[in-house]
Parts: sequence; structure tokens; C-alpha cells
Amino acid sequence: MQREWRGWREATQDALYGPAGFYRGSEGPAGHFRTSVHASPLFAGAVARLLCRVDEALGRPAALDFVDMAAGRGELVTGVLAALPAEVAGRTRAYAVEVAGRPEGLDHRIEWLAEPPGGGVTGLLFANEWLDNVPLEVAEVDSAGVPRRVLVRGDGAERLGEPVDGAEAEWLARWWPPAGEEGPREWLRAEIGLPRDTAWASAVAALDGGLAVAADYAHTRDARPPFGTLTGFREGRETRPVPDGSCDITAHVALDACAAAHAARCAPERTPPAALLLPQRDALRALGVTGARPPLALASTDPAAYVRALAGASEAAELLARGGLGDFVWLLQPVGSLDAAALLVDVPDHEEE
Repeated sequence: MQREWRGWREATQDALYGPAGFYRGSEGPAGHFRTSVHASPLFAGAVARLLCRVDEALGRPAALDFVDMAAGRGELVTGVLAALPAEVAGRTRAYAVEVAGRPEGLDHRIEWLAEPPGGGVTGLLFANEWLDNVPLEVAEVDSAGVPRRVLVRGDGAERLGEPVDGAEAEWLARWWPPAGEEGPREWLRAEIGLPRDTAWASAVAALDGGLAVAADYAHTRDARPPFGTLTGFREGRETRPVPDGSCDITAHVALDACAAAHAARCAPERTPPAALLLPQRDALRALGVTGARPPLALASTDPAAYVRALAGASEAAELLARGGLGDFVWLLQPVGSLDAAALLVDVPDHEEE
């Protein structure tokens, strides 16, 4: 495969999910990069609180579902189950969706799946850093201004291929246009997010009622990056994306396009509930992750509690940080009669810090 020229979508699919792909390895994503799940158990606690709010909004159904998309080694779903109140945990059916095999010693309550459930889910589907790993094509504008598909070899070398056409050209025209309301905004490279739109809409379709959340580095139509975002990660460091199975290959997500893809699947006579896009720092604050330092007086009355609270504040600060994990964007997509904004009633104003 080193000498074969292929589109980035096919090359990435093999490099990440093929028999010798990056995500087939035994160490999992945690061996190469730090996600919000790995940064602190506060993240799983916040997701558990969101599941409880969804439970309340659904009227406390007899069976409540939690689906962890791109579950890695099951860290998030395990943490969520541990953080749930006993009454809610007793009604919760937990699913982990991951291409790798089931880890040894995983909680027996967690059902391990290679694909999202086919339907009948009532509750919360949470996709933390899933869509950025859904392979897609990359386009680049040639010297004549024509968007062409970028071809790549197994060693990472690139060349331009045929012009982008059909549904991919339509996607670029709608979601990554060369001009915006504020005037010309030329781009040289773009990632064609159509496969991610399809993947997200298919995952959300598993829900009969509840909420689907995608948390990822993202951008919206009015601020697409002119040179794209395709990159690689290996052993905790950003690196050149080489589709040989040695590194993660990722690109930021056009979450606004994903939200529209789900809405387009809804029946014409049904207006879907409004989706919500907001920074992770705002979502987590609304779910009780504040980063507030404990009062200094606690250090003298209960030193151990003070140290624990100080460590928690440090972990919260990492989850909320500008320029870091706090810059993730959450797409909250309700299904049924839920109101996404009402589930985060404590969302603060986007104040400058």
C-alpha cells in the first residue's frame, strides 16, 4: 500500500481500522493522547448528571439507556455507571461501541458492540472524540481554482487527483464555501465532512427518545479554517498524518453540518427539536464542573479534604481551559420532545476570562 495513491478516506479507514490499524492496538487511545475522559473522573461525573437530567425529562422510564460511542477501553461508560445514583444505575442499560475487542475485566453490565444499536434506545448517546476519527476525503484547490481530491500514499506523500464532483461538491458548496457574509474567504484545503454527517445521523437514529451529544474539536460554516485541520497524533504529540497505522489521523468536525444531517432525516411533517452548539467549558459548568478552589480555611480544619478539593479544582481547570479541552464543542441533538437548552439551564454567559 506504500506506493498506491488513494483518497484520504480510504487510506485513513485502513490506517485506523484495518487489521493492523491504529485502533486495533492493545493500548488504546489513552496510550497516545489525552482526552477529557482520561483527564479527570469529573468528566464522567458531568455526563452522569446529564444522563440523570435526561432521565427526569423523559419521565423516569423503566429502562434508561446510555450509549458510549468510540468507547476506547470503556473508561467513560465505566465512570458514568459509577457516578450514577443507585436508583438510576439500576435502570440503566449501558452500551460501549468500539471496533476493538472487549477489554478484560470490564463491568458485566456493559454490552460491547462493534456498531451503534439498531434502534429502540431511550436515554443518552454520547460521542466523545468519535466524529473526528470518521475518515473523510480532503480537497485542495489547484492553480486554476478548481477543488480537487487529494490523493495520498502510505508514506504520507500527496498529489492532486480528479476534481471534486457530485454530492461531495454539493457539500463543499453548502458547508465550506469560498465566500461568507463578511466578504471573500478563500480556502486552499478543506475536509469534506459528508461521511461524518451520515455517521452522526445514523447514530442518532438509534434513539427513540432522548439526547445525542457529540463532543469534539469543531468549526462552523462562518469560520472554516482556510488550510483544513488534518493532522496526526502519536505518543501524546501532534505529528504529520501518515496513513500507515502508526498514528492517529484526525480532523476537526463541521458539527453544524452534522446537526443539519439529522434534521434532514426527520419526516417532513415533523419539525425536529432545536440542536444546540456550545463550548465544552460552558456545558461542563452547567453540569457542575466549576474549577473553584476550596476555601483556605478548609486546609486547617480538614487538610486531607482540602488536598482532594484542590486536586479536583486543578482537574476541572484542565477540562475548562481555553486553548485546551475547554475549546471542544458540544453538539446536543434532542430526539422527541426534549429541549436541549432546558437540560443545561445553568449555562453561563460566554464571558471573557
